[in-house]
This record gives sequence, C-alpha cells and structure tokens, in this order.
Amino acid sequence: MRWLFAHVVGGFIRLHPLRATVAVIAIALGVTLGYAVHLINSSALAEFEAAVRQVTGQADAAVIGPRDGFDDAVFDQFATDPAVDLASPMLEVETALVVPARLRGRTLTVLGIDLFTAARLAPQLVGRGIASAKEGDRRFVPLDDGLFLSPAALQALQLAPGDEIGVQVGGRVQRLRIAGDLPSARAGQRLATMDLGFAQWRFDRLGKLTRIDLQLAAGARIEQLAARHRLPAGVYLEGASQAETRASNLSRAYRINLSALALVALFTGSFLVYSLQSQGVVARASQLAFLRVIGVTRAETARLLVAEAVGLGVIGSAMGIAAGMATAALALRWLGGDLGGGYFAGVQPALVVDAGQAVGFFLLGVAAAGVGGWLPARAIAMADPAPMLKAAIGIERARRSRPWFVLGLIALAGILLTLPAAGGVPIAAYLAIAALLVAAIALKPYVAPWLLIPLARWSERQRRPKPAVWLALQRLGAMPRFAAIGAAGIVASFALMVAMATMVTSFRTSVDAWLARVLPADVYARAGPTSSVSGNTTASFSEADQRRILDDSQVTRAEFSRHLKLVLDPARAPVTLLARAVDRLQPGRTLPLTGESRPWQPSMPPPAWVSEAIVDVYGARVGGEFVLPLGGRDRRFFVVGVWRDYARQGGSVVIDIDDYQRLTGDLQLTDVALWLAAGANATRVVEALRSSLQAGTAEFAATGELRAASLRIFDRSFAVTYLLEIAAIAIGLTGIAATFAAQAISRRREFGMLRHLGVTRGEILQLLALEGLLVTGLALALGLASGVAVAWILVDIVNPQSFHWTMDLLLPWTQIAALTVALLAAAGATAVIAGRRAVAHDAVLAVREDW
Repeated sequence: MRWLFAHVVGGFIRLHPLRATVAVIAIALGVTLGYAVHLINSSALAEFEAAVRQVTGQADAAVIGPRDGFDDAVFDQFATDPAVDLASPMLEVETALVVPARLRGRTLTVLGIDLFTAARLAPQLVGRGIASAKEGDRRFVPLDDGLFLSPAALQALQLAPGDEIGVQVGGRVQRLRIAGDLPSARAGQRLATMDLGFAQWRFDRLGKLTRIDLQLAAGARIEQLAARHRLPAGVYLEGASQAETRASNLSRAYRINLSALALVALFTGSFLVYSLQSQGVVARASQLAFLRVIGVTRAETARLLVAEAVGLGVIGSAMGIAAGMATAALALRWLGGDLGGGYFAGVQPALVVDAGQAVGFFLLGVAAAGVGGWLPARAIAMADPAPMLKAAIGIERARRSRPWFVLGLIALAGILLTLPAAGGVPIAAYLAIAALLVAAIALKPYVAPWLLIPLARWSERQRRPKPAVWLALQRLGAMPRFAAIGAAGIVASFALMVAMATMVTSFRTSVDAWLARVLPADVYARAGPTSSVSGNTTASFSEADQRRILDDSQVTRAEFSRHLKLVLDPARAPVTLLARAVDRLQPGRTLPLTGESRPWQPSMPPPAWVSEAIVDVYGARVGGEFVLPLGGRDRRFFVVGVWRDYARQGGSVVIDIDDYQRLTGDLQLTDVALWLAAGANATRVVEALRSSLQAGTAEFAATGELRAASLRIFDRSFAVTYLLEIAAIAIGLTGIAATFAAQAISRRREFGMLRHLGVTRGEILQLLALEGLLVTGLALALGLASGVAVAWILVDIVNPQSFHWTMDLLLPWTQIAALTVALLAAAGATAVIAGRRAVAHDAVLAVREDW
C-alpha cells in the first residue's frame, strides 16, 4: 500500500495543493488555540502552586483564617498539643505603598514570621540581613524592625537593601527600612518578610494571626487534631496539600471552559477536513473506482483515504504544537498568566511544557483529521465502482443518511442539557453542543430537497424562466449530498461565529447595564490601590478623612462602606462581604435584584442580600437564614433577596454597614461613593480631596471611568473568544474557497455537456454563482439556527453552571447580517472564479471521455 499511497495521494496533493493546505491550516489553528490556552493556564497554575509551597514549606497542616486575622490565643492551643511537633505562627498582610511617590498605587505582600520556627519549616522565608552602618555589624539583623524582600520584589519595585519605604496603615504612613533580601525565594515571586512581633505592631494587628503552619508528630492525624480543638468562626484546619488543591479549584471552571471553547476551533476544523476530503473523493471518483475494478479492496481504499487525512492531521498538529508554544510564550510575557481572568494576578509564570500533554494535543489533532477523513472514505468504499467510472455517480446513494440519526442527536442533546455540571464543569452541555452541530450538518440533505425542488418547479412556471436558476435549484435539490458536502465546514464555522458573537454581546450588554445599576454615584474612591490582589489592604479612611469628605461643599452626599474577604469554605474562593448603606425598604433601587424578595421585620436577624453564586454554591435561599463568620463568631442573617454580581465569581453578600459595625466593632471604612453638587467639576473635587486626605494611597474614579475600565477588562478577559471568532471566519472563508474550487474542477465534463446543449459560458458562471449562494445560504441558515441554540446553551446553561451568574440572551443582528453578506459574497465570487477555470477548456475535449 505504500507505493499506492505515494502515487494516488501524493499525486493528488501535488495537483491540488490548496485543498491540502487549507486542511492542514484548519487542524493547526485548532491545535494552536487549544494547546496555547492549556499551556498558559497550566503554567500559571504551576507557578501559583509553587508560590503556595514556598510559603508553606515543610508543614503538614495549617490553621488558616480571614485576612483580618484571628486571635493568637489559637496558637497556644496547637503549640501545646502533643500531636504537634512544631507550630509556626504567621501574619500575612497586603500593604499599600506610599513612599517613594513613584510606588503609589502599588502593593506589597508582607509575611510576619517567627524566625526560629520558620527556619525549621520554611527556611526560604528567612531573610539575609545587611547590618546598619550606624549600629555596626553585630546586630542579629533578621530580628530587626525591617523588611526582607524577594529578588523579584526588589527588581519590580526598584528598591535595594538600605532603602526606606512608606506604607499606608489606616490613616497614617508607616516607614520601614529594607533590611535585606530573601536569597532563597522562588524566582518571580514578589513578597517580603519581617519579624512577626514587629509586623503585628507596625500594621496594627497586635494579637492577630492569619495562619499557623504545623508539623505533626509521627502517627498524628489531622482529623483527630481538629476534633480536639474548637476554632473561632471562619478559622479552619487543613492539610498541606489542600492549599494547592484550593489554588487549583479557584480557577478550574475558568480554565476548563476557556480550553473547551478553544477546542471548538479544532472541532470545526474536523468538519472542514470532512468537507475537503469529501470533495477530494468526488474529484477522484473515477480514479478510485478504477482502483476498485483492478483489485483494490474496499477496506484498502478506505485505509488509503483515511491515511491521507491522518497525514494532513500529523502535519497540522505538529505545526499547531509549535505555534501553540510560541503563542503561549508571547501571551505569558505580554498578558501574564490570567488571560484577564484575575485568578493569577501578580504571578509572572514561566512557560512549563509537559511532553505528555503535548503528545496528547498532537494526537487530538490527528484524531480530528482522521475522523473527518473516515466518513468520506467509508462512503467511497461502499459505493458501486462501475457507475463511478463515468461520472462519479453512485456516491449520493451510498451516503444517504437516515432521519432517525438526526432525531437521535437532537434528543441526545436535550437529555444532556438536563444533566448537572460535573464538579462545576458543564461537560454535558459541551457534549450537547457537539451533538447539535453534527445534527445540523446531517440535517442538510433533508432540507435541500424539501426547499429547493419546489422552488425549481416554481421557476419553470415563470413567463421567462432562467435556465441557470432552474439548473441550480434542480441539481442541488436532486443531489442533496452534493450540497451537504460543501456545507459541513460552513455550518460549523458559522454556528461558532454566531454563538461566540451572541455570548459576548449578551454578556457585555448585561455587564454594561449592571454597571449602570451598581454605580449610581458620581465618583468612587477606595482607600487602598484598586490593583490589590487580595482586595484587602492595610489602608482605610481615618475619621479625619471621613470628616474632610463629608464637609466638602461640593459633596452633597457620601456613603462609606467596608469591603472584606470571608472564608466560608477553605476549599473554595473567599466570599466578599460588602458592608454598606442599604435602603431596607427599597433595596432594588441600588442593587440589581433577581427574582422576588422577602419583606424584612425588625424581629428577624439582620437582613442580607446574597449573589447568585452564594445561592448555587452555599445553598442560600430567599426567606431563609445564612451564617457569616464575623468577629470570631457565627452570625445569622435573614436572606431578603438575591442580586446579580458580575464582579465577584466567588460570591458576595451585602449587609447594612450599621449592622456590621454593631456586630464586629470594626469601624474601618475602605470605600466611599460621592454624589456631587450640581455643576461641580469632578476632576477638581477629586484633586482637592486627594491632596488633603491622610489616606495617601486613595484612588478616585468617576463613574464613567469605572465603566470604561470595567469594559476594557471584560474585553481583555474575552480576548481568546474574539480570537475564536476570527478563527471561525477564516475557517469558513477558506472552506468556501476550497469547496467550490474542487467542485468546479470535478464538473468539467458536466459543463462541457451543457455547452453542447447550448448553454453559454456566462450562463454556466451564473449557474455556479447561484449554486454557491444556495449552498452557502442553506448552510448559513442551519448555522444560524444551530449557532443561536449553542449561544443559548452557553448563556443559560454553561455560564450559570460554571460561573454562577445569569444574563439576558441578546443576538447581535447587525454583526450576524454583516457576516452573512460577507460569506455569501465570498461564496458567489469563489464559485465564479473557480468556474472560469473549469469552463475555459474546449467543450468537445471536456466530454471526450464519454464518446
């Protein structure tokens, strides 16, 4: 078979290089997108997990609590437990930088550590000191009141040992000296350490810890240890491996959904390979039939064609792997590891390539090409070779589909859509999308006769019937398989275009409308930098700052609030608590509520409004009670309503600021919304406030600026989705070009016979243009219907199951209409261009084989 493959397949590829090139590019593009997204996410996750291991060191378990900390009396419980060999306390804070001025708006993560216990569990966190010249070289510098920065932090902040920085703590600035560096810190990790006692003092966290790393005695079990200790609300005991698992779980849905969407391009490329291989079979029908007549078996013929598709898949997959690595490397360098998702903010990962994963994506691309080539190979193997020796007839009957297959796929998709997500990943929904796309393609042979044959009869009854119109309608109606072959890649690619465009438009429009509801004020300010990774910094508005804002003559109204993170489940992302002023009688004026609300009575627990994620993940229900760990105790709240929150996938809870301060005694305020007087200049008001506030790190933004910035972040988050749309358009256009070029070449004898019957070259070109428009129009109609169905699945099923938010389905009709016109024009033009070459030969020579 090797010699046969070289002559038959190799010769056809040499004669028609465009067809092979398009097939290779389609597979390469799908593998590139899928593998690049996978590499970016896996590299970022590997770096994030390595950073977690850098902090945990050799610990077997850890006591973790909220970022605001828990009472250090918990440390005494575990330090004296016989099952604990070593307990290492830690205080982690994210502090806002003020001095020097060039660092304003930047943050730094600081770990307060006990030097003697950390040296045994995590020696990489122990700094290398550089003694002060004033006090000589005899001081034990690691216990100094100073910071030890990792090399990455020193480089990023352009600092050196001996420099001094100022950090915002509450309403004042604390000055700290860079006492040394962390030579063993992981490359790229930006953090600082300092003595625990000094950290508690400097950052107003006296008596507070955020973490206790534990080294257990031989034979000790975490479950037994947890059973012996009663921990404050919001404080948990977990194994060392759970920290890495949590880091993975936080972004799993985002990573898997992004990878699934990227692999849709490969799925579409498989349909294009099918279309091109089918065209190749039609073009070579007489040659393949001759091979059958001279003794080549059906199985050998099928293997020959499958081997051709697999060979194209091997080349395309190899190109895709190489291009995927290059794309991932560039994305990690320019965009970072989060692709806009925000899960790996502050992490600068290096590209991590796993040979097994590369082989897996390579085989996936080869398999996609092989499946696309197997279907036409099976059709030609089953066809009768005798009639195909003349005019490639017989293939149409050999590939006749059965209606139950299409109905079965649609029913299967419906069943899959009723299944819940598996571990937060909507696998069943993605399988339903695949089933619907296959059903749409398989449906076309039934749609074409039903629609086109009546149109052909109608054209006959016209006073001045046009031969080109009648021929095009009659031929496509009588040979639906011919129409279906040219439509497979178009249906899949156009469905992908419609689905991606609809999902992005729906989400973006919903986010824009949501921003208009949640940003009613004129100006917003946060005491700490908005670039904070954790969302909680040491900055807050002092009482003097609050008075200064309230007394400003240009400010008619100011609402202060407190934003903080709460850990409800150590395996999940922290939940954001928004303590703010809420109109208990009419909360819908400022909160975008979904569904019905329950009235609140003073005899009930304090009211709370939860986001959709809290309902899905934690089981909160309107009219029920929900527990929040506040001030070291479990506090019960009455769930009044559910609100839509696109900013916090982990979930959020809104409570009244008065309730929060009464229950916790925490009077810190981190955010403020300002309503300005009529005619006030927002820029001048902001400049005046910024120059007079004690919170030197405060960042102000007008509502318009916030909305624009939020939409820019949205567009960056969906950069891969936009790339998928472009890929789908490229696949659709190249598929149209290759399809009609192959069809025109394979129909030279048909065109020659029409010329003998008196049809002019111009009418044949009209015939080709009409066929191109009809085939593409039917494909676009099916692609539109299936694309809308896929978009509905993405909007109403995938997003709620993965990210726990809902949105309105909005079709971008203008964009869809523009794409439709462009594809129809491309189809008609391509068919005419290909037809010129086919009808350029002498009519007698074109039919000489039939004499």
